[in-house]
Amino acid sequence: MDIIIVGCGKVGSALAQVLSDEHNVTIIDKKETLVETAINDFDVMGICGNCLQTNILEEANVDKANIFIAVTTSDEVNVLSCLIAKKMGARHCIARVRSPEFDKQLVFMREELGISMMVNPDYNAANEIAKVLRYPEAINIESFAKGRVDLAEIRITSGSILDGVALSQLSRRMRLDVLICAVQRGDELTIPNGNYVLRAGDKIHMTASHSNMVKFFKSISAAYREKRVKSAVLIGGGRVAYHLAQQLIEMGVKVKIIEIDRERCLELSDRLNKVDISCADGTDHDILEEERVYDADAVVTLTGIDEENILLSLLAKNNGVEKVVTKVNRMSLMQLSDTLDLDSIISPKTITVNQILQYVRAKQNSLGNSVTTLYRLVNDRLEAIEFVVRDKKEYVDVPLKKLKLRSGILIASIVRGNELIIPKGDDCLKVNDSVVVVTTTKGMHDLSNIFD
Repeated sequence: MDIIIVGCGKVGSALAQVLSDEHNVTIIDKKETLVETAINDFDVMGICGNCLQTNILEEANVDKANIFIAVTTSDEVNVLSCLIAKKMGARHCIARVRSPEFDKQLVFMREELGISMMVNPDYNAANEIAKVLRYPEAINIESFAKGRVDLAEIRITSGSILDGVALSQLSRRMRLDVLICAVQRGDELTIPNGNYVLRAGDKIHMTASHSNMVKFFKSISAAYREKRVKSAVLIGGGRVAYHLAQQLIEMGVKVKIIEIDRERCLELSDRLNKVDISCADGTDHDILEEERVYDADAVVTLTGIDEENILLSLLAKNNGVEKVVTKVNRMSLMQLSDTLDLDSIISPKTITVNQILQYVRAKQNSLGNSVTTLYRLVNDRLEAIEFVVRDKKEYVDVPLKKLKLRSGILIASIVRGNELIIPKGDDCLKVNDSVVVVTTTKGMHDLSNIFD
Protein backbone atom coordinates (compact mmCIF):
# COMPACT_ATOMS: atom_id res chain seq x y z
CA MET A 1 0.00 0.00 0.00
CA ASP A 2 1.01 3.67 -0.39
CA ILE A 3 1.31 5.28 3.06
CA ILE A 4 2.14 8.87 4.01
CA ILE A 5 3.43 9.63 7.52
CA VAL A 6 3.39 13.26 8.68
CA GLY A 7 5.73 13.95 11.60
CA CYS A 8 9.02 12.11 11.95
CA GLY A 9 9.40 12.13 15.73
CA LYS A 10 9.54 9.00 17.91
CA VAL A 11 6.17 7.62 16.77
CA GLY A 12 6.58 8.61 13.11
CA SER A 13 10.05 7.07 12.94
CA ALA A 14 8.90 3.84 14.60
CA LEU A 15 6.00 3.57 12.12
CA ALA A 16 8.27 4.25 9.15
CA GLN A 17 10.71 1.57 10.32
CA VAL A 18 8.03 -1.13 10.50
CA LEU A 19 5.84 -0.13 7.56
CA SER A 20 8.68 0.41 5.08
CA ASP A 21 9.34 -3.35 5.05
CA GLU A 22 6.04 -4.04 3.26
CA HIS A 23 4.71 -0.73 1.94
CA ASN A 24 5.66 2.34 -0.09
CA VAL A 25 6.19 4.93 2.64
CA THR A 26 6.58 8.69 2.28
CA ILE A 27 7.40 10.84 5.32
CA ILE A 28 6.82 14.60 5.64
CA ASP A 29 8.45 16.81 8.28
CA LYS A 30 9.58 20.42 8.59
CA LYS A 31 12.99 19.41 9.97
CA GLU A 32 15.40 18.46 7.20
CA THR A 33 17.68 16.47 9.54
CA LEU A 34 14.79 14.19 10.59
CA VAL A 35 13.76 13.63 6.99
CA GLU A 36 17.32 12.77 5.93
CA THR A 37 17.75 10.36 8.85
CA ALA A 38 14.50 8.56 7.97
CA ILE A 39 15.50 8.30 4.28
CA ASN A 40 18.89 6.82 5.16
CA ASP A 41 17.69 4.51 7.96
CA PHE A 42 14.43 3.17 6.53
CA ASP A 43 14.73 3.52 2.74
CA VAL A 44 11.60 5.68 2.46
CA MET A 45 10.75 8.70 0.35
CA GLY A 46 11.10 11.96 2.31
CA ILE A 47 9.77 15.47 1.81
CA CYS A 48 10.83 18.48 3.90
CA GLY A 49 7.95 20.90 4.22
CA ASN A 50 4.66 21.95 5.81
CA CYS A 51 2.01 19.21 5.71
CA LEU A 52 -0.75 21.84 5.61
CA GLN A 53 0.41 23.11 2.22
CA THR A 54 -1.38 21.45 -0.70
CA ASN A 55 1.71 21.57 -2.94
CA ILE A 56 3.65 19.49 -0.38
CA LEU A 57 0.84 16.94 -0.21
CA GLU A 58 0.64 16.86 -4.02
CA GLU A 59 4.39 16.16 -4.16
CA ALA A 60 3.75 13.21 -1.81
CA ASN A 61 1.02 11.92 -4.19
CA VAL A 62 -1.64 12.19 -1.49
CA ASP A 63 -4.36 11.41 -4.04
CA LYS A 64 -2.90 7.88 -4.37
CA ALA A 65 -2.38 7.30 -0.63
CA ASN A 66 -4.15 4.32 0.86
CA ILE A 67 -3.46 5.59 4.37
CA PHE A 68 -2.45 9.07 5.62
CA ILE A 69 -1.04 9.13 9.18
CA ALA A 70 -0.55 12.44 11.04
CA VAL A 71 1.58 12.16 14.20
CA THR A 72 3.12 15.63 14.62
CA THR A 73 3.36 17.22 18.07
CA SER A 74 0.28 19.40 17.37
CA ASP A 75 -3.26 17.99 17.67
CA GLU A 76 -4.62 20.77 15.49
CA VAL A 77 -2.07 20.20 12.72
CA ASN A 78 -2.79 16.46 12.78
CA VAL A 79 -6.55 16.95 12.47
CA LEU A 80 -6.35 19.70 9.83
CA SER A 81 -3.79 17.83 7.70
CA CYS A 82 -6.07 14.78 7.73
CA LEU A 83 -9.01 16.88 6.57
CA ILE A 84 -6.95 18.36 3.72
CA ALA A 85 -5.52 14.96 2.75
CA LYS A 86 -9.01 13.42 2.75
CA LYS A 87 -10.30 16.22 0.53
CA MET A 88 -7.38 15.68 -1.85
CA GLY A 89 -8.10 11.96 -2.25
CA ALA A 90 -6.41 10.00 0.57
CA ARG A 91 -8.55 6.94 1.28
CA HIS A 92 -8.05 6.57 5.03
CA CYS A 93 -6.72 9.13 7.53
CA ILE A 94 -5.36 8.62 11.05
CA ALA A 95 -4.71 11.50 13.48
CA ARG A 96 -2.91 11.41 16.80
CA VAL A 97 -4.62 13.68 19.34
CA ARG A 98 -3.68 14.12 22.99
CA SER A 99 -5.93 16.85 24.36
CA PRO A 100 -8.89 15.62 26.46
CA GLU A 101 -10.93 18.35 24.70
CA PHE A 102 -11.13 16.10 21.63
CA ASP A 103 -12.55 13.13 23.58
CA LYS A 104 -16.20 14.08 23.04
CA GLN A 105 -15.70 14.89 19.35
CA LEU A 106 -14.30 11.55 18.18
CA VAL A 107 -17.57 10.27 16.72
CA PHE A 108 -18.23 13.58 14.94
CA MET A 109 -14.72 13.66 13.44
CA ARG A 110 -14.98 10.10 12.24
CA GLU A 111 -18.52 10.20 10.84
CA GLU A 112 -18.85 13.80 9.68
CA LEU A 113 -15.28 14.79 8.81
CA GLY A 114 -14.09 11.43 7.48
CA ILE A 115 -11.10 10.90 9.79
CA SER A 116 -10.93 7.10 9.98
CA MET A 117 -9.13 6.81 13.31
CA MET A 118 -8.21 9.09 16.21
CA VAL A 119 -5.41 7.82 18.47
CA ASN A 120 -4.92 9.25 21.95
CA PRO A 121 -1.64 7.83 23.32
CA ASP A 122 -2.27 9.09 26.85
CA TYR A 123 -5.75 7.58 27.06
CA ASN A 124 -4.51 4.29 25.61
CA ALA A 125 -1.56 4.20 28.03
CA ALA A 126 -4.00 4.76 30.92
CA ASN A 127 -6.09 1.84 29.64
CA GLU A 128 -3.04 -0.44 29.65
CA ILE A 129 -2.00 0.63 33.16
CA ALA A 130 -5.55 0.11 34.49
CA LYS A 131 -5.58 -3.36 32.92
CA VAL A 132 -2.33 -4.25 34.70
CA LEU A 133 -3.59 -2.90 38.02
CA ARG A 134 -6.72 -5.07 37.76
CA TYR A 135 -4.39 -8.10 37.91
CA PRO A 136 -1.52 -7.25 40.29
CA GLU A 137 0.22 -10.55 39.51
CA ALA A 138 0.55 -9.60 35.82
CA ILE A 139 3.46 -7.69 34.31
CA ASN A 140 1.63 -7.03 31.06
CA ILE A 141 -1.60 -8.09 29.31
CA GLU A 142 -2.43 -7.93 25.59
CA SER A 143 -5.67 -8.89 23.81
CA PHE A 144 -6.41 -10.66 20.52
CA ALA A 145 -9.47 -11.60 18.49
CA LYS A 146 -11.44 -8.51 19.57
CA GLY A 147 -10.80 -9.17 23.27
CA ARG A 148 -11.68 -12.89 23.24
CA VAL A 149 -8.07 -13.98 23.93
CA ASP A 150 -5.77 -12.57 26.62
CA LEU A 151 -1.99 -12.90 26.47
CA ALA A 152 -0.47 -12.25 29.91
CA GLU A 153 3.12 -11.95 31.10
CA ILE A 154 3.68 -13.18 34.66
CA ARG A 155 6.74 -13.63 36.87
CA ILE A 156 6.74 -16.84 38.94
CA THR A 157 7.62 -15.91 42.50
CA SER A 158 9.28 -18.07 45.13
CA GLY A 159 6.70 -20.33 46.77
CA SER A 160 4.25 -20.04 43.85
CA ILE A 161 2.13 -23.11 43.11
CA LEU A 162 3.57 -22.93 39.59
CA ASP A 163 7.16 -23.47 40.79
CA GLY A 164 8.31 -26.96 39.78
CA VAL A 165 5.26 -27.75 37.62
CA ALA A 166 5.75 -29.44 34.23
CA LEU A 167 3.65 -27.80 31.50
CA SER A 168 2.04 -31.14 30.62
CA GLN A 169 0.48 -31.16 34.11
CA LEU A 170 -0.55 -27.49 34.23
CA SER A 171 -4.12 -27.59 32.85
CA ARG A 172 -4.96 -30.66 34.91
CA ARG A 173 -3.54 -29.14 38.09
CA MET A 174 -5.16 -25.74 37.55
CA ARG A 175 -8.38 -27.27 36.12
CA LEU A 176 -8.34 -24.48 33.55
CA ASP A 177 -7.78 -24.32 29.80
CA VAL A 178 -4.60 -22.22 29.65
CA LEU A 179 -1.42 -22.46 27.57
CA ILE A 180 2.12 -21.35 28.44
CA CYS A 181 3.51 -20.31 25.07
CA ALA A 182 6.88 -18.76 25.99
CA VAL A 183 9.22 -18.74 28.99
CA GLN A 184 12.01 -16.30 29.72
CA ARG A 185 14.61 -17.70 32.14
CA GLY A 186 17.43 -15.23 32.61
CA ASP A 187 18.57 -14.24 29.11
CA GLU A 188 17.20 -17.45 27.59
CA LEU A 189 13.86 -17.30 25.74
CA THR A 190 12.14 -20.64 25.06
CA ILE A 191 9.05 -21.83 23.23
CA PRO A 192 8.46 -24.74 25.63
CA ASN A 193 7.08 -28.25 25.14
CA GLY A 194 5.08 -30.31 27.63
CA ASN A 195 8.20 -31.57 29.41
CA TYR A 196 9.35 -28.06 30.34
CA VAL A 197 9.37 -27.49 34.14
CA LEU A 198 8.64 -23.99 35.46
CA ARG A 199 10.92 -22.43 38.08
CA ALA A 200 10.73 -19.46 40.44
CA GLY A 201 12.05 -16.37 38.67
CA ASP A 202 10.72 -17.44 35.25
CA LYS A 203 8.71 -14.94 33.22
CA ILE A 204 5.93 -16.78 31.44
CA HIS A 205 3.69 -15.69 28.59
CA MET A 206 0.35 -17.46 28.63
CA THR A 207 -2.92 -17.38 26.68
CA ALA A 208 -6.45 -18.00 27.91
CA SER A 209 -9.96 -16.66 27.56
CA HIS A 210 -10.67 -13.56 29.64
CA SER A 211 -12.76 -15.52 32.15
CA ASN A 212 -10.14 -18.27 32.51
CA MET A 213 -7.43 -15.64 32.94
CA VAL A 214 -9.32 -14.18 35.90
CA LYS A 215 -9.73 -17.66 37.39
CA PHE A 216 -6.03 -18.36 36.79
CA PHE A 217 -4.94 -15.30 38.76
CA LYS A 218 -7.25 -16.27 41.59
CA SER A 219 -5.81 -19.80 41.58
CA ILE A 220 -2.14 -18.79 41.72
CA SER A 221 -2.72 -16.31 44.53
CA ALA A 222 -4.53 -17.59 47.59
CA ALA A 223 -4.62 -14.00 48.79
CA TYR A 224 -5.98 -12.68 45.48
CA ARG A 225 -8.69 -10.56 47.06
CA GLU A 226 -6.25 -9.08 49.56
CA LYS A 227 -3.77 -8.34 46.74
CA ARG A 228 -6.37 -6.43 44.73
CA VAL A 229 -5.28 -2.82 44.36
CA LYS A 230 -7.38 -0.64 46.66
CA SER A 231 -5.17 2.45 46.74
CA ALA A 232 -2.80 3.97 44.17
CA VAL A 233 -0.45 6.93 44.07
CA LEU A 234 0.29 8.55 40.69
CA ILE A 235 3.52 10.57 40.67
CA GLY A 236 3.13 13.18 37.95
CA GLY A 237 -0.17 14.81 37.02
CA GLY A 238 -0.03 14.87 33.22
CA ARG A 239 -2.59 13.64 30.73
CA VAL A 240 -1.95 9.94 31.40
CA ALA A 241 -2.55 10.52 35.12
CA TYR A 242 -5.82 12.34 34.36
CA HIS A 243 -7.21 9.50 32.23
CA LEU A 244 -5.89 6.81 34.61
CA ALA A 245 -7.38 8.47 37.71
CA GLN A 246 -10.81 8.47 36.07
CA GLN A 247 -10.60 4.74 35.36
CA LEU A 248 -9.25 3.82 38.79
CA ILE A 249 -12.05 5.73 40.54
CA GLU A 250 -14.57 3.70 38.50
CA MET A 251 -12.76 0.54 39.68
CA GLY A 252 -13.23 1.62 43.30
CA VAL A 253 -9.55 2.46 43.86
CA LYS A 254 -8.58 5.32 46.17
CA VAL A 255 -6.32 7.63 44.12
CA LYS A 256 -3.75 10.28 45.06
CA ILE A 257 -1.87 12.37 42.47
CA ILE A 258 1.37 14.16 43.37
CA GLU A 259 2.13 17.00 40.94
CA ILE A 260 4.66 19.84 41.36
CA ASP A 261 2.94 22.42 39.12
CA ARG A 262 0.38 24.44 41.10
CA GLU A 263 -1.74 25.47 38.09
CA ARG A 264 -1.96 21.87 36.92
CA CYS A 265 -2.99 20.82 40.44
CA LEU A 266 -5.84 23.33 40.41
CA GLU A 267 -6.92 22.09 36.96
CA LEU A 268 -6.89 18.46 38.14
CA SER A 269 -8.83 19.39 41.29
CA ASP A 270 -11.57 20.93 39.16
CA ARG A 271 -11.82 17.89 36.87
CA LEU A 272 -11.29 15.05 39.38
CA ASN A 273 -13.53 15.57 42.38
CA LYS A 274 -12.88 12.19 44.03
CA VAL A 275 -9.07 12.28 43.71
CA ASP A 276 -6.66 13.54 46.39
CA ILE A 277 -4.37 16.07 44.68
CA SER A 278 -1.09 16.95 46.42
CA CYS A 279 0.97 19.89 45.11
CA ALA A 280 4.49 18.73 45.89
CA ASP A 281 7.73 17.46 44.36
CA GLY A 282 7.15 13.76 43.79
CA THR A 283 10.87 13.16 43.25
CA ASP A 284 11.73 14.23 46.83
CA HIS A 285 12.14 11.21 49.11
CA ASP A 286 11.03 13.18 52.19
CA ILE A 287 7.84 14.25 50.38
CA LEU A 288 7.13 10.62 49.40
CA GLU A 289 7.41 9.55 53.03
CA GLU A 290 5.33 12.50 54.21
CA GLU A 291 2.59 11.64 51.70
CA ARG A 292 2.77 7.97 52.81
CA VAL A 293 3.34 6.88 49.23
CA TYR A 294 4.90 3.58 50.31
CA ASP A 295 1.70 2.57 52.12
CA ALA A 296 -0.21 2.45 48.83
CA ASP A 297 -1.03 -0.85 47.12
CA ALA A 298 0.30 0.54 43.82
CA VAL A 299 2.56 3.35 42.67
CA VAL A 300 2.56 4.58 39.05
CA THR A 301 5.40 6.89 38.00
CA LEU A 302 4.24 9.30 35.29
CA THR A 303 6.66 12.23 35.23
CA GLY A 304 7.90 13.52 31.89
CA ILE A 305 11.42 12.16 32.43
CA ASP A 306 12.07 8.44 31.89
CA GLU A 307 15.06 8.29 34.24
CA GLU A 308 13.06 9.90 37.07
CA ASN A 309 10.27 7.37 36.58
CA ILE A 310 12.70 4.45 36.77
CA LEU A 311 14.42 5.73 39.91
CA LEU A 312 11.10 6.51 41.63
CA SER A 313 9.80 3.03 40.76
CA LEU A 314 12.92 1.39 42.21
CA LEU A 315 12.50 3.50 45.34
CA ALA A 316 8.86 2.45 45.72
CA LYS A 317 9.72 -1.22 45.11
CA ASN A 318 12.57 -1.15 47.64
CA ASN A 319 10.20 0.38 50.20
CA GLY A 320 7.74 -2.49 49.92
CA VAL A 321 5.10 -1.28 47.44
CA GLU A 322 3.42 -4.43 46.03
CA LYS A 323 2.68 -3.18 42.49
CA VAL A 324 4.78 -0.61 40.62
CA VAL A 325 4.12 0.61 37.06
CA THR A 326 6.67 2.77 35.20
CA LYS A 327 6.06 5.01 32.19
CA VAL A 328 9.05 4.88 29.83
CA ASN A 329 9.28 5.93 26.17
CA ARG A 330 12.89 5.28 25.22
CA MET A 331 13.43 1.73 24.00
CA SER A 332 17.00 1.64 25.36
CA LEU A 333 15.67 2.27 28.87
CA MET A 334 12.78 -0.18 28.48
CA GLN A 335 15.34 -2.92 28.00
CA LEU A 336 16.61 -2.28 31.54
CA SER A 337 13.41 -3.69 33.07
CA ASP A 338 14.80 -7.20 33.53
CA THR A 339 18.13 -5.96 34.86
CA LEU A 340 16.48 -3.65 37.39
CA ASP A 341 13.67 -6.09 38.25
CA LEU A 342 10.92 -3.56 37.52
CA ASP A 343 7.36 -4.91 37.48
CA SER A 344 5.49 -3.34 34.57
CA ILE A 345 6.78 -0.82 32.05
CA ILE A 346 4.29 1.07 29.88
CA SER A 347 5.29 3.06 26.79
CA PRO A 348 2.67 5.43 25.29
CA LYS A 349 4.81 5.56 22.14
CA THR A 350 4.82 1.79 21.71
CA ILE A 351 1.09 1.53 22.44
CA THR A 352 0.33 4.22 19.83
CA VAL A 353 2.52 2.56 17.21
CA ASN A 354 0.89 -0.83 17.84
CA GLN A 355 -2.62 0.59 17.59
CA ILE A 356 -1.90 2.32 14.29
CA LEU A 357 -0.20 -0.79 12.94
CA GLN A 358 -3.28 -2.85 13.82
CA TYR A 359 -5.43 -0.48 11.76
CA VAL A 360 -2.99 -0.63 8.83
CA ARG A 361 -2.95 -4.43 8.99
CA ALA A 362 -6.74 -4.51 9.07
CA LYS A 363 -6.83 -2.50 5.83
CA GLN A 364 -4.08 -4.67 4.37
CA ASN A 365 -6.10 -7.70 5.46
CA SER A 366 -9.05 -6.46 3.38
CA LEU A 367 -6.70 -6.63 0.40
CA GLY A 368 -5.86 -10.26 1.07
CA ASN A 369 -3.16 -10.20 3.78
CA SER A 370 -3.87 -12.57 6.67
CA VAL A 371 -2.12 -10.76 9.58
CA THR A 372 -4.59 -8.79 11.73
CA THR A 373 -2.65 -8.16 14.96
CA LEU A 374 1.02 -8.26 15.90
CA TYR A 375 2.65 -7.61 19.28
CA ARG A 376 6.41 -7.54 19.84
CA LEU A 377 7.37 -8.74 23.32
CA VAL A 378 10.52 -9.34 25.41
CA ASN A 379 12.39 -6.40 23.86
CA ASP A 380 11.28 -7.44 20.34
CA ARG A 381 12.66 -10.99 20.72
CA LEU A 382 9.19 -12.56 20.69
CA GLU A 383 6.26 -11.94 18.35
CA ALA A 384 2.61 -12.79 18.97
CA ILE A 385 0.72 -12.67 15.68
CA GLU A 386 -2.97 -13.08 14.90
CA PHE A 387 -3.76 -14.56 11.48
CA VAL A 388 -7.09 -15.17 9.76
CA VAL A 389 -7.54 -18.38 7.76
CA ARG A 390 -9.00 -16.92 4.56
CA ASP A 391 -8.91 -19.82 2.11
CA LYS A 392 -8.97 -23.59 2.01
CA LYS A 393 -5.23 -24.34 2.21
CA GLU A 394 -3.35 -27.62 2.59
CA TYR A 395 -3.16 -27.17 6.39
CA VAL A 396 -6.93 -26.61 6.80
CA ASP A 397 -9.01 -29.46 8.32
CA VAL A 398 -5.84 -31.41 9.17
CA PRO A 399 -5.25 -32.43 12.84
CA LEU A 400 -2.45 -30.29 14.26
CA LYS A 401 -0.55 -33.39 15.37
CA LYS A 402 -0.10 -34.28 11.69
CA LEU A 403 1.31 -30.85 10.79
CA LYS A 404 4.98 -30.03 11.31
CA LEU A 405 5.62 -26.57 12.72
CA ARG A 406 8.89 -24.77 12.15
CA SER A 407 11.27 -24.48 15.12
CA GLY A 408 10.49 -21.68 17.59
CA ILE A 409 6.77 -21.52 16.77
CA LEU A 410 3.67 -22.35 18.81
CA ILE A 411 -0.03 -22.09 17.95
CA ALA A 412 -1.32 -20.41 21.11
CA SER A 413 -5.07 -20.24 20.42
CA ILE A 414 -7.79 -20.63 17.82
CA VAL A 415 -10.93 -18.49 17.80
CA ARG A 416 -13.87 -19.94 15.85
CA GLY A 417 -16.84 -17.60 15.99
CA ASN A 418 -17.34 -16.95 19.71
CA GLU A 419 -15.52 -20.13 20.73
CA LEU A 420 -11.94 -20.02 22.05
CA ILE A 421 -9.93 -23.20 21.53
CA ILE A 422 -6.65 -23.82 23.36
CA PRO A 423 -5.24 -26.14 20.69
CA LYS A 424 -4.38 -29.78 21.19
CA GLY A 425 -3.16 -32.42 18.75
CA ASP A 426 -6.60 -33.44 17.47
CA ASP A 427 -7.79 -29.88 16.80
CA CYS A 428 -7.87 -28.56 13.21
CA LEU A 429 -7.70 -25.14 11.58
CA LYS A 430 -10.77 -24.13 9.59
CA VAL A 431 -11.60 -21.35 7.15
CA ASN A 432 -12.38 -18.02 8.93
CA ASP A 433 -10.60 -19.09 12.14
CA SER A 434 -8.50 -16.46 13.94
CA VAL A 435 -5.21 -18.09 14.91
CA VAL A 436 -2.75 -16.62 17.43
CA VAL A 437 0.84 -17.74 16.87
CA VAL A 438 3.77 -17.06 19.21
CA THR A 439 7.22 -17.19 17.63
CA THR A 440 10.85 -16.22 18.08
CA THR A 441 11.17 -16.00 14.27
CA LYS A 442 10.54 -12.57 12.75
CA GLY A 443 8.99 -11.78 9.39
CA MET A 444 5.93 -14.05 9.43
CA HIS A 445 3.53 -12.57 6.86
CA ASP A 446 1.26 -15.53 6.21
CA LEU A 447 -0.02 -18.47 8.24
CA SER A 448 1.61 -20.88 5.78
CA ASN A 449 5.00 -19.52 6.93
CA ILE A 450 4.70 -21.36 10.27
CA PHE A 451 4.72 -24.83 8.73
CA ASP A 452 7.85 -26.73 7.75
